[in-house]
Amino acid sequence: MPNVHEESVLTQRAVPGPSLYTVRVRPEGVRKATIGIIHGYADHAGRYAHVQEAWADSGIASVAIDMRGHGRAGGARGYCDRFGEFLDDAAELARVVRTEASGGPCFLFGHSFGGLVASLSAIHSPSPWRGLILSGPFFGLALEVPAAKVLLARVASRLVPHLGIPSGLAGKDVTRDPVRAAAYDRDPLVFKKATARWFTETQRAQADVLARAGELRMPLYETFGEKDPIAKNAAGRTFFDRAGSPDKTWNERKDALHEVLNEPDWKELATSIADWVLVRSS
Repeated sequence: MPNVHEESVLTQRAVPGPSLYTVRVRPEGVRKATIGIIHGYADHAGRYAHVQEAWADSGIASVAIDMRGHGRAGGARGYCDRFGEFLDDAAELARVVRTEASGGPCFLFGHSFGGLVASLSAIHSPSPWRGLILSGPFFGLALEVPAAKVLLARVASRLVPHLGIPSGLAGKDVTRDPVRAAAYDRDPLVFKKATARWFTETQRAQADVLARAGELRMPLYETFGEKDPIAKNAAGRTFFDRAGSPDKTWNERKDALHEVLNEPDWKELATSIADWVLVRSS
């Protein structure tokens, strides 16, 4: 039987903020677990539909959310006054997933910038999550940013915080699959600039998450592309090694770029994550 797919605008919030957007996929049969999904920067929930469908085939429901300033959510594109606003959005996802799961086991997934948001959210507010899954988490930038550009961003963050700085990212940087890379470049919801305030707030959050990694106690699954040109692999490994979780799994993907769940072997990885979730759902 086909899985159930549902999209909706989330306007009733526990904490005031712009409207958000959710994409839910449920298995038609028995639901064994529910995963909350947080996308990357300049990304959106709709790009995870294939993964949600694969998980649903394993009996796992999922809810992907568009955070403020992304996808179909409200708010200025890629902007925040403070990083904590994204944690507020993650809290809304936790509320939705808890309701969706109806008492069943819940897991939190974050990709890239979403991995940074998910990790700090899990440290700050562990409930209702039974485990944390990270894909290419953005704990550091793979390429060194010129000092002059960093200084410009810091000054702009104070004076013109909405200033958009071209990211320079293209589909070829995120996946080796030419079809998916082309889809990334054509996607009207994928924007190509990073705002100055987002950049400085993210830098502070990256330092915070690495300093507080030892506070994470829930099971952790972290996967990284061996040749990721965007997120710093070494920073991801530092977080993994420092995490206080007694149950930790590291899965480095040979030759893979940033979006490991959009690489040619994405389905094998999605199945690996599903198996990990199901073992910890009993």
